[in-house]
Amino acid sequence: MVALETSIVGQGLPSPQNLEAALGCEAAIRDAGAVPATIAVLGGRLRVGLGRGDLERIAAGSKKVSSRDLGPAIVKLQAGATTVAATMRIAAMAGVRFLATGGIGGVHRGRPEDESADLLELSRSPVAVFSCGAKIILDLPRTLERLESLSVPVLGYGCDEFPAFYTRHGGRPVSTRVDGAAETAAMLRAGWNAGSHGVVVAVPPPAELERADEMTRQAVSELGDATGAEVTPRLLARMAELSGGRSVDLNVRLVVNNARVAAEVAHAFYSG
Repeated sequence: MVALETSIVGQGLPSPQNLEAALGCEAAIRDAGAVPATIAVLGGRLRVGLGRGDLERIAAGSKKVSSRDLGPAIVKLQAGATTVAATMRIAAMAGVRFLATGGIGGVHRGRPEDESADLLELSRSPVAVFSCGAKIILDLPRTLERLESLSVPVLGYGCDEFPAFYTRHGGRPVSTRVDGAAETAAMLRAGWNAGSHGVVVAVPPPAELERADEMTRQAVSELGDATGAEVTPRLLARMAELSGGRSVDLNVRLVVNNARVAAEVAHAFYSG
């Protein structure tokens, strides 16, 4: 099984690309011989595996839910779109070891005190997170330093350099390179047997966004007084405006590709 988060549906992408990404990820996972397990909070329950109607409900209006928010979302019967952190927590509870997303959260540029809960959850939940590194809007060096401090391995899937979401070149090395599904599965098995918890599997994006870093600097400079959970959606929305929608199209492509890779590695892990 491969878990999928739903904050990309509720807050991360505009309509109709949000549902396109969600359904595309599920199809890619099935095509690779695995089972998609899209995760959310609905009707006072933690849900592992959603139908199309559930996805449409999340897309129509939902609250972004991180690990700390799971209890309140259950009690208040909220429609909760789970972040990477919350999805990892629920996946681990259900025994799901693989998760695909676009990019993990991290330390924000110019705001080192603003750190995503994704990083701490990676140090706690034994789940492999397949992503195009961390979102380019973040401070990548500080994010990687924090992952190192938390003893979270960062595996480069066919790459030596940590990707930066819209580009293959984040400017920093990964902790270890892996080539192919079989080697990645073996590395994950060995790490978990040795006591590791979360693992980042950094997958280079299938294409690159021109002028990505320039647009990111502009988006960050225009952020204003946004704080907390609203920062990332606002930055990604501004990137979509600056790129004329090209960032959104690439986001769909890369998350579907990450889902495919995660499913191939999951298949190799359980077949080995």
